[in-house]
Amino acid sequence: MAKLIYSALTSLDGYVADEDGNFDWAEPSEEVHVFINDLERPVGTHLYGRRMYEVMAYWETADTVADPPPFFRDYAKIWKAADKIVYSKTLAEVSSARTRIEREFDIDAVRQLKATADRDIGVGGPDLAAQAIKAGLVDELHFFLAPVVIGGGKQSLPDDVRLELELLDERRFANGVVHLHYRTRP
Repeated sequence: MAKLIYSALTSLDGYVADEDGNFDWAEPSEEVHVFINDLERPVGTHLYGRRMYEVMAYWETADTVADPPPFFRDYAKIWKAADKIVYSKTLAEVSSARTRIEREFDIDAVRQLKATADRDIGVGGPDLAAQAIKAGLVDELHFFLAPVVIGGGKQSLPDDVRLELELLDERRFANGVVHLHYRTRP
């Protein structure tokens, strides 16, 4: 059975974007990016909400810009090799290969995907992740805590849920980012 994994770059106070929707403060260093590449490598399918998909669709062509760094080319290759499901009521078409649109987040369909997938599944974006967390579908969480407090914005986790977590791993990076890897407890 595949694991459903939620990963997020977040401020120390728990936001993925500030009140204006900016997340430039969360741009990973090369060291962090290489680590993320290795975490993403086993993911066979990504689940995205529309906004997160629109941000991530950059990787469809990121390796075609002039002289991208090797870790960019690597991530673009990893991202393009995975299937992507975008949950949106408004998105008319996708801009990347191996991508399909679903109009509703169907809990039973995601359970079935987990039961039949031979590779792990990533869920991206705090709104979609909140739905998966509330449904008890998320098996692991990876948080990259940036050394910044932004005071408000888009939360990385929903307010109205309680999760018991087991810390599996932690890592500190040279730029002050800390990675925390948790498993959910039943």
